[in-house]
Amino acid sequence: MRKLSVLREAPRARKKAIVAELQDLLRRHRVVAVADITGLRASALQRLKAKLRGRVVVKVAKNTLMRKAMEGVADVRPGIEKLVDWLRGSNAFIFTNEGAFTLHMLLERNKVAAKAKPGDRVSKDVYIPAGNTGLPPGPVLSLFKKLKVPTKIEEGSIHVVKDTLVLSKGERVSEEVADLLAKLGVEPVEVGLSVKVAYEDGVLFKAEDLALDLEAYRRRVVEAHEEALSLSVALAYPAPEALPYLIARAQAEALSLSVKAAYPARGSIEALLRVAAAEAAALSARLHLS
Repeated sequence: MRKLSVLREAPRARKKAIVAELQDLLRRHRVVAVADITGLRASALQRLKAKLRGRVVVKVAKNTLMRKAMEGVADVRPGIEKLVDWLRGSNAFIFTNEGAFTLHMLLERNKVAAKAKPGDRVSKDVYIPAGNTGLPPGPVLSLFKKLKVPTKIEEGSIHVVKDTLVLSKGERVSEEVADLLAKLGVEPVEVGLSVKVAYEDGVLFKAEDLALDLEAYRRRVVEAHEEALSLSVALAYPAPEALPYLIARAQAEALSLSVKAAYPARGSIEALLRVAAAEAAALSARLHLS
């Protein structure tokens, strides 16, 4: 009976330790995100953790343990209980002191190559590289031929003659191609941590809230700046950015007025002389005609 009791206590102790670790992470980090890792291989997850180390902490734990951890920090993390509705399926929990939007961009920019599964859509052109495949001649040759990959047999193995495109960007991977690429060690897809929701300072941001189109946002900022500058110039409002245009316009208007009034200001003398010369020439021509 004593041995059975010890065996029962061991899992409980591990769960308590995990909950305590999660609570510590929740207290020490401003942002916590829930990421879906359904179908993400353990090897890919480890590589992602390595790439993100130093900026984020990625922890895989059961949803029930995360729920329990959140209950224990509700007093210092107001609104954290809102995450409970997102604790479904296979999740990784991401902790960081970066902002939620910065975290999303960081995850989008840090993905890793992975083997393709049938049905995956590739994000770039996929080539089978030239060289020794290490595969012995056999039924696989028919697949190379089907994919129009030129090959030759040398020293008992299949060699690809030249780099050959087998999938174009956006194409889905067939079962045959996925199997061949796996045999060749080609990893044509990029995988990453896909945030379902992020918590920051009591506010929840869903995936669609975090996915900013930075190029569109930049264009809107440029357009807003140009419109504000145009309005400032039209209203003669002396904003710092508008001053060069206002001064140039004022100078042009002053010059025009000086010329019309025949006022010999420093900047208008040359223009006045040109006007006088033109008028003199016109008068001379008229006298000559008469």
